Amino acid sequence: MGTGVMIGAGIFALTGQMAEQAGGLFPWAFLSAALVTAFSAYTYIKMSNANPSAGGIAMYLKMAYGEGTMTAGCSLLMYFSMVINESLVARTFSNYTLQLFDIADNSWLIPALAVGLLVFAFIVNVLGNEFIGGMSQVTALIKIGGIAIFAGVGLWLSGGSFQSLSVPPKSVEGGFLAATALGILAYKGFTTITNSGGELKNPKQNVSRAIIISISICVVIYLLVAFAVAGNLSLEEIIQARDYSLAEAARPALGEYAVWFTVGIAIIATISGVIASAFAVSRMLAMLSEMGLVPHRHLGMPGDVQKHTLVYTIVMAIALAAFFDLSRIASLGAIFYIIMDIAMHWGVYRKLREEIGANGIVLITAIVLDVIVLGALIYVKGIADPVLLIVAACGLILIFLGEKWFLKWKPEFLTEPDLGETGAE
Repeated sequence: MGTGVMIGAGIFALTGQMAEQAGGLFPWAFLSAALVTAFSAYTYIKMSNANPSAGGIAMYLKMAYGEGTMTAGCSLLMYFSMVINESLVARTFSNYTLQLFDIADNSWLIPALAVGLLVFAFIVNVLGNEFIGGMSQVTALIKIGGIAIFAGVGLWLSGGSFQSLSVPPKSVEGGFLAATALGILAYKGFTTITNSGGELKNPKQNVSRAIIISISICVVIYLLVAFAVAGNLSLEEIIQARDYSLAEAARPALGEYAVWFTVGIAIIATISGVIASAFAVSRMLAMLSEMGLVPHRHLGMPGDVQKHTLVYTIVMAIALAAFFDLSRIASLGAIFYIIMDIAMHWGVYRKLREEIGANGIVLITAIVLDVIVLGALIYVKGIADPVLLIVAACGLILIFLGEKWFLKWKPEFLTEPDLGETGAE
């Protein structure tokens, strides 16, 4: 499931966004993001090997910080980054689908289709979990195969001429590192695997193996695709079509048939990615509710807690998809996720590194890399889109102050006992 979520969100949504920041160096930003992710994954692999469970990140934070504001706040940062990822993929679905028709990029159909996909994902998740697991395996193979074909044909037709790579990065200082921060979103799906430890045979080996394989597959595919795009479009063309750059890259070489093929793969990738993500995200929030770390009310809804958290998740993703464009969605998700990631590494370094046998130097390196790329993203967005930083700051304040107040007082109007099985293990 991790590979499916990663590919669904990453290469289709972020190639153009990263090119806008890093200029002709954008393929290498995927590689630098993989390097940062590799150091980050070390922490999660060590935690998973020592404590294989279906709890994933929420349980790891609890072990590092206890049942307090830090655990609850950082868990919610991860939760909201995953919700943001859903809206990112949903908007990507819209942008690619509309390439089949002669419709303007700013059409109202973009948010409308995104909302429709999120509603469809809700219905599929309500119908059952077994279908989601089987679908994820099948669609992951289709996506990997389809994108590999796109990359192979694109590289062959480019003739080894990568015109975009000769263009220097953006004049804004830190553009490459900001692109790296966005690129981390293309790999963060590996964290979904940590939620499945209790469901795998021999989880101490298979969780870490699955994380390494997923990241490895994705970095190879992302680099091949980035070079294929660079070989068929100029940098200006990539940036102009940043929300659907893969479809645009297919057009010059093979015409409309190639566009249809690329859009078809994108549709499969984004639909399956949203469905799988909705399941994983709602399960995480259900677990936080069970742990008493976040408010929960049934609001008259039938079913278990995870069905309720699924409703909350889809409603928030719909709001984001309807009112935010891809650039803002991606940047907000990166900020929330990287802050949570820094907290995870620090908590493990401070309290758990000896217990799980983690190397302190690797943990500190992961923190330093996160801080560097996060600082670059904040700097670049502070110049280009200060409103986004205001939204992010307000979100952080509301999350941590809200959690501090909730955990101290636990008001009755924000809590309610479960009426059935949660579905979150």
